[in-house]
Amino acid sequence: MKKKIAIFASGSGTNAEKIMSHFQDHELGEVALVLSNKPDAFVLERARKFNVPAHVFDRERFYNSTEILDLMIDAGISLIVLAGFLWLVPADLIRAFPNRMINIHPALLPKYGGKGMYGRYVHEAVINNKEKESGISIHYVNEVYDDGKIIRQEKCEVKPDDTPESLAQRIHLLEHRYYPLVIEELLQGLDWPPGSLNREKKSDPAP
Repeated sequence: MKKKIAIFASGSGTNAEKIMSHFQDHELGEVALVLSNKPDAFVLERARKFNVPAHVFDRERFYNSTEILDLMIDAGISLIVLAGFLWLVPADLIRAFPNRMINIHPALLPKYGGKGMYGRYVHEAVINNKEKESGISIHYVNEVYDDGKIIRQEKCEVKPDDTPESLAQRIHLLEHRYYPLVIEELLQGLDWPPGSLNREKKSDPAP
């Protein structure tokens, strides 16, 4: 039986598309669900292109109900993948999927991580601080932004004439190459269900 992946994304979804493409006819796993907190996010169009069911939610439903956790359980999700998802994940969802929720960050953590450090803001900070290299960090998700155990990092050069846009292009190449491979490696060691699942009503306040 194929293991099922859920992707959370807030924006365009280029990483999500690469993951869906990688697992489209894969014997190990498949993307079973794409979720977004933005009803106009282009990632939803990408999901339709691959005939992957999509689900949109708001802040209230994410932080103050069990809707998303129940959806993960009912869909038989083995691994949750964050791909440009900008909200902090609530604690009960993290507890329900221990070491089964991962994120990709466009810098070499622990540098240039934390709340507000995403996309262009990361690349601007790297360039302004005259770093010689940047890259990607794929890590487990915990209750702090960009703080979970690092699974894999890959590096690229920061050139003297780089702009945030030119650096982002090289970062995207690393993301698109390595994120699907790391997901594949993780799926090989995962089975459903992921331990004890907490269906209790959420009490975690929205950040």
